[in-house]
Amino acid sequence: MEWDRAAIARYRRNFQDEVDSAALYLALAETETSPELREVFRRLAEMEQQHAEFWRQKLSEAGLAIPTARPSWRTRVLIWIARRFGPALVLPTVTAREWADQAKYDAQAEAANTGLPEAEHQHARILQLIGRERPSGLPGSALAVLEGRHRAIGGNALRAAVLGANDGLVSNLSLVMGVAGADLAPRTILLTGIAGLLAGSLSMAMGEWLSVQSARELYEHQIRIEREELIAFPEEEREELELIYRAKGVPVETARQLADRLIREGAPALETLVREELAIDPEELGGSAWEAAVASFALFSVGAIVPVLPYLLMGGLQAAAVSVALSAIALFALGAGITVITGRSALRSGLRQVLIGLTAAAITFGVGRLFGVALGG
Repeated sequence: MEWDRAAIARYRRNFQDEVDSAALYLALAETETSPELREVFRRLAEMEQQHAEFWRQKLSEAGLAIPTARPSWRTRVLIWIARRFGPALVLPTVTAREWADQAKYDAQAEAANTGLPEAEHQHARILQLIGRERPSGLPGSALAVLEGRHRAIGGNALRAAVLGANDGLVSNLSLVMGVAGADLAPRTILLTGIAGLLAGSLSMAMGEWLSVQSARELYEHQIRIEREELIAFPEEEREELELIYRAKGVPVETARQLADRLIREGAPALETLVREELAIDPEELGGSAWEAAVASFALFSVGAIVPVLPYLLMGGLQAAAVSVALSAIALFALGAGITVITGRSALRSGLRQVLIGLTAAAITFGVGRLFGVALGG
């Protein structure tokens, strides 16, 4: 029956989703340094393993072979990133995925009265609320990770890396094709491509440095103002601290005692106000401006060097054709790479990236050809 085939396909998809989640949570538990967060991830992994077993049993009841519990390629990439660079890099992606999938069992009859729908909603809330509510069992550093405040290694880092390399690739491919369309000498095209690589990389690096440094200076200014207010108006700041704790559900008397103790100790009061009132991590302050600049320079250069490489060895239409081919491969890889975060089809995303990049190159090639003919008279 058509319905049976659709149901079986859904069982397989649900089983794979749970296998992926369990494997990812186990990897996060292995790499997490905070004991509290490690325990959270371990429990989440156990729950996802139970869910996978539920769908495995459904497949078995349908008379199908028990599938192998193997994570998908996207999940394996995320696990590798977590083990190589730490869990903070993939946490926002995991949170977004849980939030997007939290209602997937609500309309599935097989999941009714099993606790699966409630568990999926709970998982999304756990990852959202740990950072927001700051329960006393979790240290501030762990909470900052979940809140995505470690921008230098946060969940947008992978996206930024792909986009940075893509910017370099598309812009320099367009530049190289533009001057190639004008039928200039291979040496001129090569020098133009290298100049475009350096100009773009330096511009990106300077822009990133200014952005991060400006953010650091702004945060430092806000912290300095908060410190001055704490010294000049300690009673008002104590009331703010008390309100912060009361807003989190802390009883009135306990909130008052906590606020009094923090004001007496000074530094903890300032740190709490900075984190809670200003939403600033005083240990991070937006990351290192120089690290951001170097990373931006490197990422742009990686993409920008691809269309230039053929002109180191050859010239003419052959070099242009190889440049376009290499760039198309790189564009597809970048488009597919971003799907690790978005969860979309790697083939569709890769082909879309190729279409966009080659369209831009074709336009600049055509413009270069027109100017070349016009100026050649």
